[in-house]
Amino acid sequence: MNFKKFSRHQGFGASIFMGIFYAVAMLVIFLIGYTALPGQMDELHIAIVNDDNGSNGEKIAEQLEESLPFHIELGDTYEQALQKLKDNDVSLLIHIPSHFSRNIMSGESAEINFTVNEASATMVSSSMSSIVNEVNAQLSASFSTQTAQSILMKMNVPKEQAAELSQKIENAYVGNYVIVNDVPDGMHHTMLPMFLVMAAYVGAMIAAMQLVQVYQHNRGEASRFRLFTYVQLSALLIAVVSTIFALITAYWITDLSTDVMLQVAAQQVLVYMASFNVCAIFTFLVGEAGMILNIPILLTQTIANGATMPREMMYGYYEFMSYITPMYHAVNGYFATMYGSTDAAPFILGLAAVGVGALLINLLVVTTLHKKAPKPRSVLK
Repeated sequence: MNFKKFSRHQGFGASIFMGIFYAVAMLVIFLIGYTALPGQMDELHIAIVNDDNGSNGEKIAEQLEESLPFHIELGDTYEQALQKLKDNDVSLLIHIPSHFSRNIMSGESAEINFTVNEASATMVSSSMSSIVNEVNAQLSASFSTQTAQSILMKMNVPKEQAAELSQKIENAYVGNYVIVNDVPDGMHHTMLPMFLVMAAYVGAMIAAMQLVQVYQHNRGEASRFRLFTYVQLSALLIAVVSTIFALITAYWITDLSTDVMLQVAAQQVLVYMASFNVCAIFTFLVGEAGMILNIPILLTQTIANGATMPREMMYGYYEFMSYITPMYHAVNGYFATMYGSTDAAPFILGLAAVGVGALLINLLVVTTLHKKAPKPRSVLK
């Protein structure tokens, strides 16, 4: 039996189709979906309720309305706005209490309440938390200046000099926000490494099931080692074809530079082959039932791939799995290659080690458990 005859089996064609399908479908669906972030954040609604009996609350409300890039809802009572927040009709409730101006005039602590509904989309709740921190920092600096000026005037410092000194107090410290290895704007760029890997892994998992089936169906037609070689050659061919379609899709949606395309292409082929052999272990061992074991391993890697949390934050099981499965090495290798976060070589070597280790395990399974070949049968005519 030659490779041409092996490749005529319907499982081979199905594997190529699924490799291309998952590469394109997952990248199109996920990347286009995530282009909404942060570009569509200004579509969110924020409620401002001013119950202050003085003039300061009105000034603060006007400043917030002008500075916050969201749809601002005014005019609701606190109870109405709070219910909208619970219903996720607004993403943030800013409440200025009735005693706000009175506390300012008396020198007491003036408070503004920011209420966020944590039972909402993660991106919304985390974004609102960042916005609250920024607004608080600005208001704190403003009130610090006013407080310092009031204290200095009470010490009989002339008004003009008090204003100058309070300004110097405010500007005595400046915090600079510095970014290294800047990622292009848009959540789809941040998630691109993970989605490229996911697309390759899912396609490889399906291919592992189908190509091992072809291997099993043709056991009587050729030696198990020749069939094993055909399985690997088939996976490599699918890896190259699916990578072409995956990178065309990624290039179309994202700002992936042509300078790194060849590096990413080589890594994507390696990702596919490592993923294929990891998934094939259980299929070689128990046949189609191996998919039952492959699904939990895939789900584990969505946590342990390093895209959402570093190894230091992972529980022991997930940290262990990050070392012996492909996704962690692949995702971090892509971050290094695409955005220059660090040297990609250690991650590529780690990915290659996982792939070679899985390949050797598969070869061991074929050598030890597949000794007895079934009677020859003609699957293809």
